[in-house]
Amino acid sequence: MSREQQDALSRTALGVFRLNGQFLGLSEELARPAGLTAAWWQVLGAVLHTPQPVAGIARAMGITRQSVQRIADLLVERGLAVYEVNPAHRRAKLLAPTPEGRAAIQRIEPGHADLAARLTHQLGGLEAFEETVRVLERLSRALEELEAVQEERAAPGTPT
Repeated sequence: MSREQQDALSRTALGVFRLNGQFLGLSEELARPAGLTAAWWQVLGAVLHTPQPVAGIARAMGITRQSVQRIADLLVERGLAVYEVNPAHRRAKLLAPTPEGRAAIQRIEPGHADLAARLTHQLGGLEAFEETVRVLERLSRALEELEAVQEERAAPGTPT
C-alpha cells in the first residue's frame, strides 16, 4: 500500500466519523420535539413501511442486534412500536410501528424536509446531492465486499 493510499483511507475514515457525529447531532435536534432520540427515530424509520425482525434492522443499519433489541424494547414499552408474529420465523418477532410511533415520525417530517432542502442548496443542487449519495453507497458496498472476503478467509477450513 502506498503512503497516498493510506492517507486517503485515513482522510476517508476521519471524514465519515465526523459526518456520523454531525448527522447524529442533527438527528437528535430533529427528533427531540417528537419525543424521540435519533436512535429511536432510526429504528422506527427502518420499520415504517415493512415490519422487520431486530436482526434485519441491525444488518440494514450496520449496528449490533443487541443495540437494536434494547431500542426496540424501549419503543414497545413506550407504545411507539409492537412486536408481531413472524410467519417466517417463530422466535424472531417482527417490529412494527404503532399509530403513536407513526405520529411521532410525522412530527419530524417538517424539520426533515427543511433540512433536506437547505442541504440540497448547500451542495449545489439535487444532482450534486445524489452524486454524494452514490459515492457514499459505493464506499459502503466496497467495505461490505472487503468484509465478506475477510470473513471468508477467517472461516474454519478455508485456505488463506
